[in-house]
Amino acid sequence: MSEPTRHTARSRGGSRRKEESKAGPRLDQPLAKQSRWMPQTRMDPENFGAFAERFARFMGTARFLVWMTLFVLVWIAWNTVLPADARFDPYAFIFLTLMLSLQASYAAPLILLAQNRQDDRDKVQMEQDRARDERTLADTEFLTREVAALRLAMRDVATRDFVRSELRDLLDELREETDGQAEDPDREPPAGGPRHPGGPRDGSG
Repeated sequence: MSEPTRHTARSRGGSRRKEESKAGPRLDQPLAKQSRWMPQTRMDPENFGAFAERFARFMGTARFLVWMTLFVLVWIAWNTVLPADARFDPYAFIFLTLMLSLQASYAAPLILLAQNRQDDRDKVQMEQDRARDERTLADTEFLTREVAALRLAMRDVATRDFVRSELRDLLDELREETDGQAEDPDREPPAGGPRHPGGPRDGSG
């Protein structure tokens, strides 16, 4: 295949790709599901989960209860004490009930989301604790085996008391031999024993 033919094939392939890109997606690729009525909004689940945790944590404090109580008392006093023209939510307080219901309907999912995140963190922490316990157990077993091996090795090593007892026995034997030689001076010393202080005996002496 000559060089011009290759160039023409490449140019045809490039033109086909351009035509396909202009025509639209390929038929063998599934289309992404798109909603025609609802706009697609991308929300970071991590940030939203952190917001849910902060909201649930704030709802569980005494400050939230105090502020909520003050808000309800002011609302009731406004719609009870003030003249009828200034009241926007008369007795029965339907609007207040609606607001509290909306608050509860939004607070419950946020609290559940915060609990789910906390459960996920607890699971991760439990897995880490289990792995740490396994490593600690393995290290403890290794150290136990090492200590047992050292004890077995120490049984074959001469201790200080054993060496002292052996030296004491040897000293007693030497004393017994020296005492026996002092009682019987004519007895010949054993082979390898101490020689005569005058030097080696020979026939000329």
